[in-house]
Order: sequence, then structure tokens, then C-alpha cells
Amino acid sequence: MFFILSKILAYLIMPLTVICCLFILSALVKRQALKNKLFYIGLSLLLLLSNDFMANEVALRWEVPITPFRELSKNYAWGILLTGVTKTEEGFHDRVFFNRGADRVTHAVQLYKIGRIKRILVSGGSGRLFATDRKEADDVAEALILMGVPDSSIVKESNSRNTHESAEAVRKILEGTTKPSECLLITSAYHMRRSSACFAKVGWRMDCFSTDFISHRRKYSIGGLLLPSTEALDNWQLMIKEWVGIVFYKVAGYV
Repeated sequence: MFFILSKILAYLIMPLTVICCLFILSALVKRQALKNKLFYIGLSLLLLLSNDFMANEVALRWEVPITPFRELSKNYAWGILLTGVTKTEEGFHDRVFFNRGADRVTHAVQLYKIGRIKRILVSGGSGRLFATDRKEADDVAEALILMGVPDSSIVKESNSRNTHESAEAVRKILEGTTKPSECLLITSAYHMRRSSACFAKVGWRMDCFSTDFISHRRKYSIGGLLLPSTEALDNWQLMIKEWVGIVFYKVAGYV
């Protein structure tokens, strides 16, 4: 039930959902004063949340910063690669379809090939409300093999539905044979705070390697400062989803 509620609420409070609801309500209500208020609140939110400069400033403060390869202080026995980057609903099973976040996979491969991680543990089944018959860990493992990582260097955990379950599953797989200090957590920069907190909560605190950044270097262009951006709306959607997730996880005791 908690899993379902968290997913539903995350969808309901997404920026574009809220803005559309405000515009619809402004068209339906009869009181002119309330109609105007709802419309201008919706318009203000649309202009604010579609501003690239504002979205980027928040993302810069939220995301866990990048770690240059040269600054990695040691080699790791395991790279813990969290899924959430493939499209399992495409219907074609003869290839792997990636959405945004493919950096998680490609950077994990790079870490492996330069010798910074010896093996890769891919964690994640399906986080969808209506699960498909394909597991994300299977797709990601298939992509890793195509990119040159041998099957013997890959372990899959394909039952977890969210980050908390991934943390528990990874700990159960590795405890007794590996120390947390020998593992490197690999996930998107905007997802790293919640992920690392989940693993720390189950007693598996690891070093972090952020990928898939939604932020960029600060720039003062006319387009970024004044023109609306659909990418900014997307980035707010990702960050708000994380913030809602952290609130739910705190209530549930997952972080």
C-alpha cells in the first residue's frame, strides 16, 4: 500500500499536473475573483518552473557533485549500479531501450574498464505500478555484456521495486563476503542523496559516484533567463519526485 500511495502522490504533485489543474479550475469556477486568482497562480507557476536558470540553480544545490575519475582514491570490489534507466514497456525484447539516465550504465562500464571496479551488481526489478514481464536488471546486464563487460563480472538483483528494497537486497547479497567500504554506489546525481541515505540506513554506507546530471554550468544567456524551457519543467519533475520520495521514506523509516 505504501508503494502505491507514494507513486500516486508523486504523479499528482508534478508541476505540469498542478498547473493544468489550476487552469482547468479557473475555467470551471464561476466566481470571477477566484477564476482570476487560479489563472494567475497557474501562469506564475508555469513561468517560474519553466525558467531554465531557476531550475538549474536548484539542481546545482541538490545534486551530489561529480567525481572526476582521476580523483577516485582507490579501486573497489563492487560497483552497485541502480536501475531506473530502461524502457521495459516497449514490447520488443530483441534489444535494450534506454531512457534518460543511460550514463549510469556507460559510466559503470568505464569504471570497470579502467579498473576502478572489479564487478558490477545491478539492482532493480520494476518500479512501475503495473509491472511488466521484463526486469530492468536483466536489460541493464544485457547492455553491460554488449559493452564488453563479461557475464562473470555481473550479478543481478531483479526483485526490488524501489531504492529502499534495493538497499536491503544488496546488503543481503554482499554481507559476509564484502565490506561497504569496498563498494561504490552508482546512480543519477539527483537520485544520489536518497539512494545513499537508504543504503546508510540498512548499514551499508558506500562511497558515491554521481552520473546523469540534470544541472549544467551556470550561464547568463537570454534564453536561459527569459525564455520558457520544457527541459526545466522536466528537471523540476525529477527533483520534486525525489523530495516526495524522501518525505515518504522518512515517514516509513527507510532513511
